[in-house]
Amino acid sequence: MRLFFITFFLTYGGMHLYAFLKARAAFKFGKITGICIIFFMIPMVLAPVIIRVLEKNEFELLARLLSFIGYTWMGIILLFFSASILTDLYRLILKLAGFIFRKDFAHLNISSKISFWIPLALSLCIAFYGYFEAKNVQIEHITIKTPKLPKETGRLRIVQISDVHLGLIIREEHLKNILEQVKKADPDIFVSTGDLIDGQINQLDGLTELFHEIKPRYGKFAITGNHEFIAGIDQSIDFMKRAGFTVLRAEGLSIPDLINIAGVDDPRGKSIGDYKNISEKELLSKLPRERFTLLLKHRPLIDSDAVGLFDLQLSGHVHKGQLFPFSLITKFYYPKHAGMLKSNNSLLYVNRGAGTWGPPIRFLSPPEVTVIELIHDGKI
Repeated sequence: MRLFFITFFLTYGGMHLYAFLKARAAFKFGKITGICIIFFMIPMVLAPVIIRVLEKNEFELLARLLSFIGYTWMGIILLFFSASILTDLYRLILKLAGFIFRKDFAHLNISSKISFWIPLALSLCIAFYGYFEAKNVQIEHITIKTPKLPKETGRLRIVQISDVHLGLIIREEHLKNILEQVKKADPDIFVSTGDLIDGQINQLDGLTELFHEIKPRYGKFAITGNHEFIAGIDQSIDFMKRAGFTVLRAEGLSIPDLINIAGVDDPRGKSIGDYKNISEKELLSKLPRERFTLLLKHRPLIDSDAVGLFDLQLSGHVHKGQLFPFSLITKFYYPKHAGMLKSNNSLLYVNRGAGTWGPPIRFLSPPEVTVIELIHDGKI
């Protein structure tokens, strides 16, 4: 945990230093202007800590205001940094080309001002668009044919949400939007695959009642994500239960004559405590093999020992990077960071998430509610 915070603040602070140097190279401002910029940037770098302190001391309104400003700024600075790296790379390539080919490519170069304004304009435009993209919840439809679904059932509709991150920014309005899509889907089973809440869940009274409007035929099931442990596992579990979810923590159950559902804790609990530890192989082996088995697991990683013991794993966590080009990083780290992946006789589906973490912005990664249709198919 300490290593994460050190790495985060060194990286995030480094991005601010880079942006400051880019601005100074572009405008050659004096000491007074430089000091003013630094006095703005320091609180922005420390905003996650300041927000936490304000919320802990119940200054909720101020915490919500700073979280919106601070995390929106975070999105802008991340986008600016990414775009600026490209402009700097372009200038470096021209210099290298001039050195290698002994030619002057100065006429193709861009000035320091242009190399500042282009990334800034691009990041602001993307942030503006991404703010609205983050509110545009999309429905993804998945159809799976299986002989394991009873013939008399015919069709079973499972609706998945993930990574809502209810907290200071994601509140009633966005949750209503998400749940409206869930209600339209008319689920037989409703599942949440972790990070339903954000790092803190103070002052979320009233939000659990909105989930009571969802009344699937066979129940609502949830698992922990990393943020449930960060927020405090006891109050997180209490929140999910008050919302009407059966919380599966290294547990599995069978809905008679229908399907199996199993869920595991997020490994973040190992370092924080109260982690329910069981191997997926052991957990899944206890369930009737002749029934379709649904595994709820926050992180989209497949346990090779469990392959073949579940039919479909539903995951989230990654947000598909949330902001392009960071989706390139998540795509590199995870075998599948969004959508469907087949591994032998088991399937993995990764939900893009319905909310946002940090910046209230998404770019090329719209929020998602997933509708999975299981259809009986007699073919084996």
